[in-house]
Amino acid sequence: MFFEKVLNCLQINDPQQKTQTCEQLWREWQSGHFGKTDFHQPLEHSEYEVGHPQKPRLVHPRELPKRSVHTPQGIATMVHAFAHIEFNAINLALDAVYRFRGLPAQYYDDWLRIAAEEAYHFKLLQGALHTRGFHYGDFDAHNGLWDMAMRTAHDPLVRMAVIPRGLEARGLDVTPAILEKFRAVQENDLVQILEIILRDEIGHVHCGTYWFNYLCERDGVSSQETFERLVRQYGKEGVKSPLHRQARIQAGFSEAELLFLEGLEGLE
Repeated sequence: MFFEKVLNCLQINDPQQKTQTCEQLWREWQSGHFGKTDFHQPLEHSEYEVGHPQKPRLVHPRELPKRSVHTPQGIATMVHAFAHIEFNAINLALDAVYRFRGLPAQYYDDWLRIAAEEAYHFKLLQGALHTRGFHYGDFDAHNGLWDMAMRTAHDPLVRMAVIPRGLEARGLDVTPAILEKFRAVQENDLVQILEIILRDEIGHVHCGTYWFNYLCERDGVSSQETFERLVRQYGKEGVKSPLHRQARIQAGFSEAELLFLEGLEGLE
């Protein structure tokens, strides 16, 4: 019943229904509604259609326009881009719960909580869009996050390294500069929302760090060597300077990992 409910939530297309169902799923989990779940149940549907609305239209990242904080529509496109990331993040967290079996109960607790927090972030950004006269789906977006989820669907260790500690950690690096842009044009509601998201995302990346290290230890492999190998294999081009060192340290990155990322060839 537990994994069926998670899959049901994953397959919901309507954003409002998905966020509500996700938050209800987290409340049911907290209340002990699912009892003693067998986390070793075999995965029945390794390939499934993840739920998303008909809009936004998904295009190649190169087709997306540049975003500016100096026009109302430019600000709206930036908010929409964040909202799209958070909508995908709901699915990413739920997929981490549904797809990977046989892990400790704390793993499922962590990622269900994160899914609910991503749903909250999405609702905050959706509200910010509405106050500006726009809706989620009004602008084009890309599907890079979910594409990477499918590339890492074969192994939870790879997933933890590449998405929380890769793509999501990149968000820690870029958010401070965006916050400064919003402060400069006195978009105070967006500053407050991004501060909440940054705070929570540090925790989400830290969770990825914890389970990455757990899985490395379980599999008897070096976390440092494995991290370096997977970054080179999946995401070297996505690492850019400067890193938000303080946030990454809070999120569990070691000094050796930070030095490796800062020393990658092509780092700007």
